Amino acid sequence: MNHEEINPVPIKHKYFTPGVFILLIIALNGLIFLMGRFFFGLGSVTNLNDQYPWGLWIGVDVAAGVALAAGGFTTAALGHVMHKEEYNAIIRPALLTAMLGYTFVAMGVFVDIGRWYFIWHPLIMWNGSSALFEVGICVMIYMSVLYIEFLPIVTERFIGKVKLPGFLSGLNNFVDKLLRLLDNGLSKTMFIFIIAGVVLSTLHQSSLGTLMVIAGPKMHPLWQTPILPLLFLLSAISVGFPMVIFESLLASRSLGLKPEMHVLSKLGSMIAPILGIYLAFKLGDMFIRESFVYLKEFNTVSVLFSIEILFGVIIPLRMFLSHKVLKSPLFLFIASALVVFGVLLNRINNFVVAYNPPYSTQSYFPSFGEISVTIGFAAILILVYRFIVLNFPVISLPGLRTAQPTKYTIKGAKK
Repeated sequence: MNHEEINPVPIKHKYFTPGVFILLIIALNGLIFLMGRFFFGLGSVTNLNDQYPWGLWIGVDVAAGVALAAGGFTTAALGHVMHKEEYNAIIRPALLTAMLGYTFVAMGVFVDIGRWYFIWHPLIMWNGSSALFEVGICVMIYMSVLYIEFLPIVTERFIGKVKLPGFLSGLNNFVDKLLRLLDNGLSKTMFIFIIAGVVLSTLHQSSLGTLMVIAGPKMHPLWQTPILPLLFLLSAISVGFPMVIFESLLASRSLGLKPEMHVLSKLGSMIAPILGIYLAFKLGDMFIRESFVYLKEFNTVSVLFSIEILFGVIIPLRMFLSHKVLKSPLFLFIASALVVFGVLLNRINNFVVAYNPPYSTQSYFPSFGEISVTIGFAAILILVYRFIVLNFPVISLPGLRTAQPTKYTIKGAKK
């Protein structure tokens, strides 16, 4: 069955709004603390020490950032690998979110490591037995793949529209031919990068869980389990579509567009079974290891674990089973936001709350500087996203459709 392809265009909307100015202030505040980190070291900005070598920046900026960028590979698998072309309208926004998300994940690692100027070491100092090395290499390669997948959007924006100023105008013809050559080459090889992106994502999403398995008894038993890599992968897959819905509805509201409910509702109907599989493994593992006994104790870890499962999985699972929720932009947004919150809390729980060094003399809580940098990064990501969708063909508008099949899907799948 052939589906009409959505034709994305740059959105005509003003960039600066009161909300944008607030985001700029938040971003500036974060950048100030970021400068302090680079000029005066980690100790001047963070509450990290020898007992707690990582904290908010790893738990949120890196671990949660990687998971919340999973919409890129899940929608790529859905739209390109499975040839579900009715979802083409959400693929480019999901790709952009993933590309920016992984960019800021890389920045989070860059900021967090003590000797940031040695971040290039893994490129030449390989350690095949290290889970952290596998995560680092996969993230770097996948981020490169995401930028390659974004290149067709750049070529589409500028082909036939190259107008270099002044003495550079003589290069207009050459640059246009170069863009056409690049676009033609990408149309023939893009399937390689799409498959590579899906495979790479499954690798490092699970390996992040392996990092915490290695922590052993330093982690609380409610989260420490041999199947943590599987749980990390399942949770990332579970949050992929909710994150796409969350981003799409926010962007539509911010830019004054009508949400693509005919696509988002169908996408939402797929979430409940995925959440169900994740919940089954999560609870099954808990009962097999009998770690549920720790829920009898009323303390921080038991409360946060209960919130993670109840509000991050069970309640949105029930909501996504409701046709009323699937047809309502507000309820669909709330259900998706709960899943996003649940995975975000899960990564914070695993990397910060559950991690307890045996010889620690005090507990860790992020400093104002750490929180400022994390929120600042999020603000910058939103500002960059807004700039790109206003200047590049990422978001689709109703009525702009073409019957031509997309050039960047994997051939051979049944339509």
